[in-house]
Amino acid sequence: MRVLISLATNFAALWVAAKLVEGIRYDDLWTLALAAVVFGLVNHLVRPVLILLALPAVLLSLGLVLLAINALMLLLTDWVVPDFEVTDFFWAAVLGALIVWVVNMALQSILPEERSRGLVRG
Repeated sequence: MRVLISLATNFAALWVAAKLVEGIRYDDLWTLALAAVVFGLVNHLVRPVLILLALPAVLLSLGLVLLAINALMLLLTDWVVPDFEVTDFFWAAVLGALIVWVVNMALQSILPEERSRGLVRG
């Protein structure tokens, strides 16, 4: 269930970013759905490694480098998904990453949390 919620929030966030940022484009909703899946995979597999490698820069910039890493994740999604396009690193990717972050944060705050399934029920 958690994976489906993550995919749905990524889909909504990428849709909002594509509507607000001129440099982010997609052909149809299936392309956007594929981009949401790839973006989720990239964020779960590649992003932690990049954050670890860039940890000194992240600490020195007080986390500002995380925005650039998120923009790189959008560009990597662009590279993997053929009909999903991010045209410019600074304006499209960074602004898109900021919008995706804000929309994901807003959606995650209003969606219910999944309870852990422990052995003890109370």
